[in-house]
Amino acid sequence: MFGVDRVNVWHEGGLHRVVAGREVRIEAAPGGVDVDPLDAEVEPVARALVGLAFDLDPFYAWAAGDDVLAGIVTRLAGFRPPLTPDPFEMLVGAITAQQVSLFSALAIRNRFVERFGTRVGEAWSFPARDRVAAADEEELLALGFSRRKAEYVVGLARAEIDLDALAGRSDDEVRASLVALRGLGEWTAEWFLARHLARPHAWPWGDLALRKAVAALYGDDDVRSAGARFHPFENLTAHYLLLASRVP
Repeated sequence: MFGVDRVNVWHEGGLHRVVAGREVRIEAAPGGVDVDPLDAEVEPVARALVGLAFDLDPFYAWAAGDDVLAGIVTRLAGFRPPLTPDPFEMLVGAITAQQVSLFSALAIRNRFVERFGTRVGEAWSFPARDRVAAADEEELLALGFSRRKAEYVVGLARAEIDLDALAGRSDDEVRASLVALRGLGEWTAEWFLARHLARPHAWPWGDLALRKAVAALYGDDDVRSAGARFHPFENLTAHYLLLASRVP
C-alpha cells in the first residue's frame, strides 16, 4: 500500500524475510501457512508476522454488540494484525515515521536497511543494533533522516536499555521505559505495545489516522477517552478501524 518493504518482501505469492541470516518464505496453505525453513529460531518470527498472538473469536463475539464494529469485523473477518518481531526494528520504524507520510517513511527506512543491512535472496535483514550504534549520524542524514531523527536512531542503538526485556514488563512499565529515551513519546510507546508486544489494551490514541477513523465512525473527537468504550479489545479495535478506513 505504501511501497515495497525491503525487510518484508512479497514475492511471487509469498512473504520473504531474513531470520538469523537465512531467507524465510511464508505462503498461504490450506488451514494456515507454510513456512520454509521452519525451526525453533524461525517459528516465533513467523508467528509474529502472521499475527497469531491475537485471538479473534472473543473479539468478534464482543464486537457483535457494537453497531459500527459489527459490520467492520464481518467485512474484514480473518484479518490478524501483523507484528514487528524485533523491538529495535519496531522503534526505528516508529522514529522514521514521526511527522512524515508513510510513503516517505518507508522510502527512508528502505535506504537505511540497504545501507546497514544485508541482502539474502529477495529480502534484506534489518540492521543490527550494534551496527547502527557504530554508525555516524552523518550517514543517516545522507539517507534522508532529519538531524534530530538521526540523533534519535543512533542514540537508541547506543542506549543501555534491554529492549527484549520489555516483553516481561507491564504496559505502564513499558511506556515509562520508552518515553524516558530521547525521541520516543507516547505515540511510539503505544504502537510498541500494539505492534510489537500485541498487548490487548494498547490504544494508540495519538495516531492521526486512528483519530480520523474514530471521529468519522463514532462522531467522537476525544479519541484518548474513547478507548474505554473498546475495552478489553482496544488493540484489535484500533487495527480494524484503521484497516476499515483504508478499505472502503
